[in-house]
Amino acid sequence: MSRTICELPDCNPPSAEIIDMLKNCTTIAVVGVSPKAVRDSNRVARYLIEQGYEIIPVNPGQREILGRTCYRTLADIPFPVDMADFFLNPARVPKVVDQAIDMGVRVIWMQEGVVHNAAAEKARKAGISVVMNRCIMKEHVKMVRG
Repeated sequence: MSRTICELPDCNPPSAEIIDMLKNCTTIAVVGVSPKAVRDSNRVARYLIEQGYEIIPVNPGQREILGRTCYRTLADIPFPVDMADFFLNPARVPKVVDQAIDMGVRVIWMQEGVVHNAAAEKARKAGISVVMNRCIMKEHVKMVRG
C-alpha cells in the first residue's frame, strides 16, 4: 500500500512581492493546462488571457489549447517566459523545476494543492521566486484587481 504525503509550503513571498510578480510577469507558461473548459487549469488560463497576459499552454497530449500553440514540455518552448504556473501532481514538480531553471524562468507558481518544498528550495537557490499552494487567479483578483 502506498500513501501520499501532503506537504505544506515552507514559505511563500510576502504580498508585496506577489503583487510585483503579477504586475511584471507578462508571459506565463501554464504547465498542465487542460483543453477542457470546465477544468480549473483552463479557467485560470482563460482568465489570465482576459487580463492581458501572454499564455503559453504546456500539455504533452495537445497541439493547441485556447487557440495557442501547445508545447509538450516547458523545455520545448523556444522563447523566454517570465513565469511557469504549475497544474501538476507534486511528484512531477522536480523535473519541471529543473526545466524552469535551465530556461531562466523568473517565477514558479504552484497552484492550490501543488507543493514540493525540496524543488522550491532548489529553484530559490537558482534565483527563482516561488509561490506554492495558491491560485494565481484568486491572488490576481484579490491583490491586483481588488
